[in-house]
Amino acid sequence: MAEAERIIGTPDTPGAAGAQPEQPDGSAGPEPERSDRSAAPQGASDEASEAAGAAGASSVSGAPEASGEAAAAPRGRRRIAVLFTVAALAYALDLISKLIVVAKLEHHEPIEIIGDWLKFEAIRNAGAAFGFGEAFTIIFTVIAAAVIVVIARLARKLYSLPWAIALGLLLGGALGNLTDRIFRAPGVLEGAVVDFIAPKHFAVFNLADSAIVCGGILIVLLSFRGLDPDGTVHKN
Repeated sequence: MAEAERIIGTPDTPGAAGAQPEQPDGSAGPEPERSDRSAAPQGASDEASEAAGAAGASSVSGAPEASGEAAAAPRGRRRIAVLFTVAALAYALDLISKLIVVAKLEHHEPIEIIGDWLKFEAIRNAGAAFGFGEAFTIIFTVIAAAVIVVIARLARKLYSLPWAIALGLLLGGALGNLTDRIFRAPGVLEGAVVDFIAPKHFAVFNLADSAIVCGGILIVLLSFRGLDPDGTVHKN
């Protein structure tokens, strides 16, 4: 009996472990379908990575511009503060000096500072700086007001410290003389400016005139150097 079983053999067993069983229709199974599904997420992942990289690049490129604008704003505010501080100082010195001159020096003998070379002598000037154009008082008043408006508008684009100082001197001087034009005799917009600094062989002037001249000279020097109010430097 045993010999017969040996000769006949045992029934066929399934294939070796790990072999893929055949489907009833003879197909090889759903492996290609799984392959397609795995490929799709991989492509989507690549596209997402590219989009993230592009977004990161754009954010990096835009970061310097944003940081530059953020840094320029405080700098511009500081320059404006310098401008109005210089203007307020020039205006206060001019106003105080004129009040003292009117109270202590007007209708009195001149005070010699350096012999005949420099005196303090109170006079009323209806003209422009240094006594020029006494017949055009109203015109000079309008010009002074226009200068103040222009400087105030220019301050919004001011990023240069030297320009802030120069414009501050102009603004303070213009305000000082404009105050005299408005509030002193003989009338509104026709008032005479108080002058008291009297060098020998030169016109009598005041601190407002000095501030205007110093500011104008500084502006000329800055223009020759190619420095603009916004802080840029150009070469002709």
